[in-house]
Amino acid sequence: MFSWLGKQGGGRERGGGSDVVQTVTGGLRDLYLRKLLPLEEHYRFHDFHSPALEEADFENKPMVLLVGQYSTGKTTFIRYLLEQDFPGMRIGPEPTTDSFIAVMYGDSEGNIPGNALVVDPKKPFRKLSRFGNAFLNRFMCSQLPNQVLKSISIIDSPGILSGEKQRISRGYDFCQVLQWFAERVDRIILLFDAHKLDISDEFSEAIKSFRGQDDKIRVVLNKADQVDTQQLMRVYGALMWSLGKVINTPEVLRVYIGSFWSHPLRNTENRRLFEAEAQDLFKDIQSLPQKAAVRKLNDLIKRARLAKVHAYIISYLKKEMPSVFGKENKKKELINKLPEIYIQLQREYQISAGDFPEVKKMQELLETCDFTKFHSLKPKLIEAVDNMLANKIASLMSLIRQEESNMPTEIVHGGAFDGTMAGPFGHGYGEGAKEGADEEEWVVAKDKPAYDEIFYTLSPINGKISGISAKKEMVTSKLPNSVLGKIWKLADCDGDGMLDDEEFALAKHLIKIKLDGYELPGTLPSHLVPPSHRKPLQTAE
Repeated sequence: MFSWLGKQGGGRERGGGSDVVQTVTGGLRDLYLRKLLPLEEHYRFHDFHSPALEEADFENKPMVLLVGQYSTGKTTFIRYLLEQDFPGMRIGPEPTTDSFIAVMYGDSEGNIPGNALVVDPKKPFRKLSRFGNAFLNRFMCSQLPNQVLKSISIIDSPGILSGEKQRISRGYDFCQVLQWFAERVDRIILLFDAHKLDISDEFSEAIKSFRGQDDKIRVVLNKADQVDTQQLMRVYGALMWSLGKVINTPEVLRVYIGSFWSHPLRNTENRRLFEAEAQDLFKDIQSLPQKAAVRKLNDLIKRARLAKVHAYIISYLKKEMPSVFGKENKKKELINKLPEIYIQLQREYQISAGDFPEVKKMQELLETCDFTKFHSLKPKLIEAVDNMLANKIASLMSLIRQEESNMPTEIVHGGAFDGTMAGPFGHGYGEGAKEGADEEEWVVAKDKPAYDEIFYTLSPINGKISGISAKKEMVTSKLPNSVLGKIWKLADCDGDGMLDDEEFALAKHLIKIKLDGYELPGTLPSHLVPPSHRKPLQTAE
């Protein structure tokens, strides 16, 4: 899709000191290194928030992070998408996946252990080394030649348990690791089991660690075929109630309902619902390569805004520190007054409250810092970032649109995605306006006798009824005029403002399609054209 998917070196033309950006990846990397990184290093941004970005962070494929309590079907979901096993995969009703597994494309199957993975400059995981051996021993990369993985990478996470014991025994900060991944992935999928909707303390903390990444979160209610329709309605309501207590957003999260594995459905009442939901989820995942450049740009903007705010906070603390005596007492006073400092900086620099880091977390980090080593405010560094946000980002957005128009649309192929694209088992095949597409007989003919009875009560003249007569019958469907007007245009095949018996039958058929909940076609498909009108259309072509 975009040139950032390739391994092209460099982002700017070198000759003559030109500042012309050649690729989106190169432009993002160049802006970060020249404009944002100096500000981050000067005010120790990496010690407080997020490690510095590297080459692989700009070049990597879109990533999907799966998070959920044990036995909600995370590993099974990956196997369902790939339609094959991957190295290191373990599936069972007990807590089986005890590691973070990065499932990525490779020419041959194999595993790369965590300690080797974090020293590979081609992989975007080098900064995970700061979480130590306790984490790296529970981190691995599973490589295999799979068509799906040519476009995306998938991160499988350990099943989240309830209770203090499990949280302590991990040996590393689980939520910090999730936060690191959340800042770099393109999609976060929270999986829930229809029989296990409780959100444990650790799961609640894990979801809260995704603060600021709300646009990436999707929710999957898995194993929904194990309950009937009435129970599913209650389960869905209970899930939304539980999520509302943890995720503090005014918008409702998108929840996909289904059974994401290759076994027969245990309860087929909601088969059509599951198929429609799976199709929507697949479309969302398939669009990730197309949207990845915009996501990287968006994340860089969020990072730049946070880095600016961080610089204002650090420089303010430096300015308030005494030069000789009472440093420790003043430090404690400033840490306690941090909420008031936030408000003061908001007013002074016209910054939104949403751009500031969490107060409690910032207070904890400041406890161990020596305020005297902080730097004063350097306006040039701030101006460079402001210039980047105001001018440079706009040119990159136009470059993204240019690459979109020049390159073919890339979507995720292979695995379960191919099963939904074509053939009689594709979503919506043989339904709605597509019904009868592969039949020789006109699909409307089976209901035409009933439509003819209505047609002849409308007093046709020379075998046709007027628009006024047709309207009287069509409005009984209670569909809005905008829809009925579209149906009229589709049914009036010869455009004479009147309907013969076949055109009237077609109009009634299209009304039935709409009333059944399907969308009307933009143009009349060839299989719906009435038999007596087909020959003139072919001649006109």
